[in-house]
Parts: sequence; structure tokens; C-alpha cells
Amino acid sequence: MKKIVSSIFVVFMGGVAALGAVYAFNSYENSGKQELVIASKTPPVHFTNYSAATGIGNTDFTMAAEKSLNAVVYITTKTDQTSYDPFAQIFGGTPQTYVQQASGSGVIVSKDGYIVTNHHVVSGAKEIEVTLNDKRNYKAEVVGTDPATEVALLKIKENDLPYITYGNSDQIKIGEWVLAVGNPFNLESTVTAGIISAKGRNHIINGKNNPIESFIQTDAAVNPGNSGGALVNTNGDLIGINTAIVSNGGGSYVGYSFAVPVNIVKKVVGDLIEFGTVQRAYIGVSLMDINAKFAKENNIKNLKGVYVSRLVEGGSGEAAGIQSGDVITAIQDAPVNSVSELHEQIARYRPGDKIDLSLVRNDKEVNLSLTLKSLENTTSLVKKTEVVSTNMSKLGVALAEVDNNELAKLKVANGVKITALSANSKFTGAGIKEGFIITSINKRKIGNVKEAQAILGQTSGGVLVEGIYPNGTKAYYGFGL
Repeated sequence: MKKIVSSIFVVFMGGVAALGAVYAFNSYENSGKQELVIASKTPPVHFTNYSAATGIGNTDFTMAAEKSLNAVVYITTKTDQTSYDPFAQIFGGTPQTYVQQASGSGVIVSKDGYIVTNHHVVSGAKEIEVTLNDKRNYKAEVVGTDPATEVALLKIKENDLPYITYGNSDQIKIGEWVLAVGNPFNLESTVTAGIISAKGRNHIINGKNNPIESFIQTDAAVNPGNSGGALVNTNGDLIGINTAIVSNGGGSYVGYSFAVPVNIVKKVVGDLIEFGTVQRAYIGVSLMDINAKFAKENNIKNLKGVYVSRLVEGGSGEAAGIQSGDVITAIQDAPVNSVSELHEQIARYRPGDKIDLSLVRNDKEVNLSLTLKSLENTTSLVKKTEVVSTNMSKLGVALAEVDNNELAKLKVANGVKITALSANSKFTGAGIKEGFIITSINKRKIGNVKEAQAILGQTSGGVLVEGIYPNGTKAYYGFGL
């Protein structure tokens, strides 16, 4: 019995020793893996402000802010507003007139006092005052405005002013840092930062005649009062003029703001200085954006470019050989993938300028040369029209006869066209745009300029103007004299 117990004990101890050896060997082999096993069960946690992953700390906005602050101005305006009730006029009522004050921003673009702002900032203003960053004040005159691009140009009498240099909006990239400089809520000289969120945005501002919209979208905070201010890159170069925001209510910033690209601004400013009015060129076609559904329905293999749906009779496109169904892919080697991008490219040229364009027709690339024309299908440049003087010191409007062919296309029998409006025009204040064809004033038909002058010269109190825009939109406006 003792021998049996001794044998069992020896075997047991041998097994324990063997297990111990195996355990020790495995522990030795896996000693470097223990930490990995634990790490796999408890993954690393990074806080959202972990700076090492972002690289934001290397971005410095101070130079751009210093360059732009002294060149951005504070603009205040006074505008006559009339509370007009057409029913009150019938019963002999008198329109009530009051002065409305507003404010905005502007950008000095030359040392001799030219200032860019938005059209809506100075539209209808009878008095404009500009305050520089160093608190100097000046009365400003309107050189000209362009409602289609929302750009206006002012002039103050001063020299050796600080000004912002133009950048190149074609070279900006989505994700690039930008600064918005302006005067929101009357808080002068305010700088906010953001990135470029998108390019070529359109359908932002409604109710304008023949708008040219290809806005830069940014998330830099822009609020009421920022309109007309500068959008600059990190070098302090001007890349856009802040113009609009999207808001669900209250008119305050909620994450989206829009700026006119500086390449459009440069063209408009140059025209206003040289001619007093903008030389607008047109390609002479109706265009449509292309999406996957449209491409499938029209047997288009590539989603790039813009679709030509119709040609304007006698327009630039028809003369150059463009056909309905063509897909325009580039203007002067610059790719265009939306209608807004194409409009942005064309907006840089004047009637009479020649451009090269690329298009796809029946799956083949075609290159054409095209001479741009005006809305009236001519290559002539428009001369600044002098403001009509008969009772027009208040109205600030220039009128011209309308071609019979245009009247026939619009299916109206009579009318005179508004060819120019001053910034303090009663017409501008009422919301009337250049190009509007007046067909009647106070229910009296207007057949020529003399008739319009005569009626306006004899009218006091309320005025009801009816007519039609060149795109066929009918409208009527009421205001007081």
C-alpha cells in the first residue's frame, strides 16, 4: 500500500511540475503580447479638441486681418421711403414719406477713393456717408451700380488711401481658409474666419432681372451690416464681396454666407469707371444643368458640361454654329459644369469680345470661336445714358424708345425702356430695374419718351407704373413724388 501511495504521489508531483513548466514557458513566450490583448479590449479614446490631428495651430490670420481692416469702410445711408396705398390715391389720400437709415460695408480698391459695395446697400439712397477705419468721414457719390451682380461703385474725394489688392477667384479651393471683414450690427471693423464651402452657387437672390449669380459660399460668420464687405484669403487679397446669408428667420447668420467672386467684381468696376455702365455680353443660348436623370433621358454619356436647350434668334451662339442639344464643356479652356459657372465666365467679357468654347455634339468634341453680343444682339458698347431732366431730379431715370421688334416679341403694343437709373432714383427705391419697359403711368398708355416725360412732369403725389421686363415678366410699382 505504501508503495502504491508513493507512486501516485510521485506521478502527481510530476504532473504538477510539467504543468508548471508549460505555464512558465507560455508566459515567457507571450510576455510581449499581454499589452496588445488588453489594448484590443480597451481602444484608445481621443478628445474632440485633439490638436495633433488637425494642424490648425499653424494657421495665422493676423497678417490678412491687418492688411484688410484699414481698407474696409463703414457705410451709412439715408433713403426716402413712401408708404403708398393705391386705394388712398383714388379717394384723394396723400402718400406718407419718411427717411429710412441703413448701414453696410465697403472695400477701398484704389488709393484715389474708389469703393466697392453691394447694390442693395446704396440702392435708392439720397445720402451716403463713408467712415474709414481711422474714423475719418466722407460724403460718397455713386459712380454706378449693377443689380444683376449686386455690385456698386462709390467714390470719395481723397488720395493715398489704404486699399485691398485684387486676388484671383478662379484659383480659390474648397476648404481654403478665408476671412470676412465688415461691420455687422453696426459693430465696426469686425473680422470672422471660416472656409470656402462651395463655389458657383446660384438661385440665392430672387426677384432680379437677368441675374448673374455664381457666389462663393463660406461658413465665415456674416450678418446684416456685412453686406459689401471683404472676403479675403490668408494673404489678405480680396477674393469676393460679401453679399447675402441664408437664414430661417430673424435675418441672422446660421452657417451659410455668399460672396460675389472678385473676378466678376473687377470686370464690373472697370466698366463703371470707364463707361459709367456695365457692358454685358451674352452667349445667345438657353442652358440647362445636367444630372443623371436628364443625361439618361437625353442620351448624354458624360455628366460634365451644360446643355444647350434653345438658341436665341440672331444671337452669338447661332452665328457661331452652336446647335440645340450641344453640351458646352469649357469657355477659354476653363471647365464649366453648371449654368452658374458658365455665366461667371461670360460675365468677364464685353460685347464684341471673341472667345473659344468647347462642346460635345453626338459624342464628339467640337471647338468653336464665338463673338459675344449684347442683349440686343449687337456688338456695340453701351454709352452712359444721361438722366432725363424733366422732373427727373427726384426720379433719376433715363428713358429710350423701344424697338418695334422687341415690342412684338413681348406681345405689347407700346412702351418706353428704362436704360439707366441713379442710386437715389425714386424708381430704384420702388424696386424697378434697368431694362423695364413702361407701358402705362397712372393708367395712361405710354407710346414714346415725350409722353412719359410729360406725364411725370405734371404728376405729384402717388404714381402707379405698369410694364414688362425683357424676359416677359409683367410688373407694376407704386411710389410717391
